[in-house]
Amino acid sequence: MTDIVIESVNGKAMQHLFIEFPGRVYKRDPVWVPPLVFERKQFLSSHNPYFEHARHKAWIAFRNGSPVGRISAQIDELHLERYQDDTGFYGMLEAEDDPAIFAALFGAAESWLRKQGIRRVRGPFNLSINHECGMLVEGFQTAPMIMMGHARPYYEARINQQGYQGEIDMLAYLAPTDFNFTPAMQNIIRRYEDTIRIRSFDFSKLNEDLAILKDIYEDAWSANWGFLPFTAKELKHLGNDLKQFVPEEFVAFAEIDGQPLGFIAVFPNLYEAMRDLNGRLLPFGWLKLLWRLKIGGITTLRVPLMGVRRNYHDSLTGAALALSLIAHVQKVALKRAYKQVEMSWILEDNAGMRNMIENIGGTAYKRYRVFTKPL
Repeated sequence: MTDIVIESVNGKAMQHLFIEFPGRVYKRDPVWVPPLVFERKQFLSSHNPYFEHARHKAWIAFRNGSPVGRISAQIDELHLERYQDDTGFYGMLEAEDDPAIFAALFGAAESWLRKQGIRRVRGPFNLSINHECGMLVEGFQTAPMIMMGHARPYYEARINQQGYQGEIDMLAYLAPTDFNFTPAMQNIIRRYEDTIRIRSFDFSKLNEDLAILKDIYEDAWSANWGFLPFTAKELKHLGNDLKQFVPEEFVAFAEIDGQPLGFIAVFPNLYEAMRDLNGRLLPFGWLKLLWRLKIGGITTLRVPLMGVRRNYHDSLTGAALALSLIAHVQKVALKRAYKQVEMSWILEDNAGMRNMIENIGGTAYKRYRVFTKPL
């Protein structure tokens, strides 16, 4: 008989314990980055627009009164409307290395999902595909980039023991910012340099440019695995984050004849600035973070979003749009003395994008996996 007790997360004390629990799992992991506690509280609160179309429940596992694991389960109505597949999700998984803990956590999540009419569970998603997704299964020796997850090496085996199988793999590529385009790529860029215009995002026209970004993103990504569009409120939330932490020139559009046909978004790697803050901005953490954001100290970037309108996919013009956007970002990164850029995540079967990244010197250095199980 197991000595593990599962309790639902209700109230501020339990939520605080849920948020701070990962520190127990990763206390001896030199590359783990403690999340900012206030940000996690906001993320899991009703202020997160995700909860306008999704519901979730969370649990903590205890042994002898001490927390030993946590998990969440989510049901996203937008996903169900789009895919009609009776699929729910698990996420926020962290636990000590004990099969009994994982069995108890997944048992609670699966029971709740099953009672809601869910017939298949997929994860991890923290909390949706537009947030952190996938379990790190390769690349544990380096720190995660902004909005990318970390994990303990034993997680994969423990998840498999619960009857889950890998559904899809996603890769994170790392490249130096002073990479060289191949001669063929350089020729394509030169051929279109008088045709394609790159312009930076204009925060003085935030709503207008967000609408353009949303339109291109949904057109470019709509056929991708697991795609879900941003709602209007989610997009506004994203815009506020961009305005606070991302320079205008790090979000750019590629236009032909005044028509925006592609975009790219690059985030300074805030995790690099947060590593020694222990999740707290008081009393002096906020000063360190502000200094590193505005003055210096961050040397890495992440490209989380990039897209070209679907009717230009697999065309020379589409390649020129993508390459011109990458060239713009490289110029900005070098000017600001950034050293490395992560491009993530890339679906393992996206041969075209993988080939482009590898041709400029990118290396797949982390692998994330999404697991699935019928209920």
